[in-house]
Amino acid sequence: MRAGAPRPPLTLRGHQVLAAGAPSTGAADLVAGRSPEVCLLGTSAQDPAALETVARIARERPQVAVVVLGPVTDPRAVAAAFAAGASGYVRHDERIEGVERAMARARAGEAAVAPQLLRSAFASLLAPAPERDDEGARLLRLLTPREAEVLLRVADGEDTRSIAAGMRIAPSTARTHVQRVLMKLGVGSRLEAAAVAARTGLLDRAAPDRAGGPGPD
Repeated sequence: MRAGAPRPPLTLRGHQVLAAGAPSTGAADLVAGRSPEVCLLGTSAQDPAALETVARIARERPQVAVVVLGPVTDPRAVAAAFAAGASGYVRHDERIEGVERAMARARAGEAAVAPQLLRSAFASLLAPAPERDDEGARLLRLLTPREAEVLLRVADGEDTRSIAAGMRIAPSTARTHVQRVLMKLGVGSRLEAAAVAARTGLLDRAAPDRAGGPGPD
């Protein structure tokens, strides 16, 4: 059985194909109804729907070996397929002979994946690429909604009285909010706070919260 796999007819190579269908929920229904030995599941990307199909087949028909046919633009796709319950992973441009070998290994209960793909997957998981530290998001999490609004007003050049009037709070409360903002941002002046907010994109992130109205102090 195959699902969404653009291959030469397997029947020409002596295989019995029970059904062919879409690689999403339709494939899981076909597998549930036909119970083939192997399901070839084609996917054009690390598609969540395809992974859900693999998981459903593994849950409802654990005796069916699922071999995913897909790209390997990211080795994590291989790991994700096996984590979902796949028995094998083959590149979508693999020769038919390679697909047949993967089917045979999966049918025998073995992990059907090329050694180089497996090495790449392990390397990616053990040494993942560092993600860019989003300093703006990190700083925004430190501020309350009130403090975020105060920072926006500071960046607009408002003084303490203007901040208090605009937020309808006492000047002493506005002054306290300003001091908390400076402390949380690790700066010593309003000008530095405005510079940090502009550099990290904090102003753009805080603006939507300001539009939603005042939040808790």
